Amino acid sequence: MRYLPHTEEDVTTMLQATGVESLDDLFATAPDSCRRERGLNLPEPLGEFELCERVGSLAGRMGVSPEYTVYLGAGSYEHFIPASVSYLLGRSEFSTSYTPYQPEMSQGTLQAIYEYQTLVARLLGMDVANASVYDGASALAEALSMAVRITKRDKVAVSNLIHPAYRRVVQTYFETTGHEVAQLPYLSNGRTDLSELDRLEGLAALAVQSPNFLGCIEDVQAAADVARRKQALLVVTFSEPLAYGLLKSPGSQGADIACGEGQSLGLPQSFGGPGLGMFAGKMEHVRNLPGRLVGQTTDKDGNRGFVLTLATREQHIRREKATSNICTNNSLCAVAAAMYMASLGATGLREVAALNRDKAEYLKRRLIETGAEIPFEAPTFNEFVVKFGDDFSATYERLLNKGIVPGLHLASHYPELTGHYLLCVTEVRTKAQMDTLVKEISS
Repeated sequence: MRYLPHTEEDVTTMLQATGVESLDDLFATAPDSCRRERGLNLPEPLGEFELCERVGSLAGRMGVSPEYTVYLGAGSYEHFIPASVSYLLGRSEFSTSYTPYQPEMSQGTLQAIYEYQTLVARLLGMDVANASVYDGASALAEALSMAVRITKRDKVAVSNLIHPAYRRVVQTYFETTGHEVAQLPYLSNGRTDLSELDRLEGLAALAVQSPNFLGCIEDVQAAADVARRKQALLVVTFSEPLAYGLLKSPGSQGADIACGEGQSLGLPQSFGGPGLGMFAGKMEHVRNLPGRLVGQTTDKDGNRGFVLTLATREQHIRREKATSNICTNNSLCAVAAAMYMASLGATGLREVAALNRDKAEYLKRRLIETGAEIPFEAPTFNEFVVKFGDDFSATYERLLNKGIVPGLHLASHYPELTGHYLLCVTEVRTKAQMDTLVKEISS
């Protein structure tokens, strides 16, 4: 059977090997209070054809591409993934590999992760990158925890323009530690108000996101200057790493740690996951990096090889010496990102980034022509905020019914931005699609 491969004979053999008479006996140690008294309320089983038809019907109720034209970004982005990535990632050498503890058995996997680290370090302008963490949110929380360890201070300043979900994860990390998380407001131009740092003392780190949640590009150099004056580390996070194909890298602007979400680099959106936590820093802080690091070495015969060089997590060392409790990494997602960056190369990455910027600017200009207001003057990459007004909800529903998702209403995250919508345009949006959106909004 395709879905239930164990035959009755298989089950009988396994029960005999475990010394029990029935499957229920396997769970005898579970208290009765933890067991269901009745079976699950499941529908009758279907044949494979009927099952596929049913699942297809359920999938048809979801507003996703290509049936819908989606202008949502906000941390998850629709990009074209080259066929080379899908093909190579599906090879069994990558898709079935286990955590590479035994280097003599895992040279291919280790080299692929090493290449990922190299490409990430170059993209972000940093000295060293780890072999990934869970996602962008945990990467930021780990970065701030790392800053606290390095500086021996107990306060971090976090911009309110960092992705709301990332800030929630930071609060979860820090709420039991006694460390303070100070929130920095934003200015009318869509950038972080750095002047608020003047009142904060004993600062371990300043964290900003660029492009930020409103799509605006932060003045990272100015943030670095302020952080230096406060003798704090600058953490630059991101949810759209493709922007650094066009923008200056965080490292070149003074960042001490660069971290964020890598989903844009060859990973499908997949309803929010799995993602990829990218994490890079300076070599002087390498022993404080969370997760693990793959390094290059030579064997006894002088041949090049790859090994897990640093793994400062409690899975490997004593808990009190661990830099993180992250006990795995999204290595397959990291390898996908490496394949994506290698497939495009530096020139291709720049061209795709330029397409994102140019198409977003085209839609922004067309919307302004209809009378829509762009409230924030700071430059943007592939996302921007449009003020449609309080009466846009009816238009929003009408567009949904026509298969168009016209952005994210920001009021749920920023109550003061009622009537403001965050729109995203990537390279997959066509001029015809954007013209249709403008026409529908104007009608």
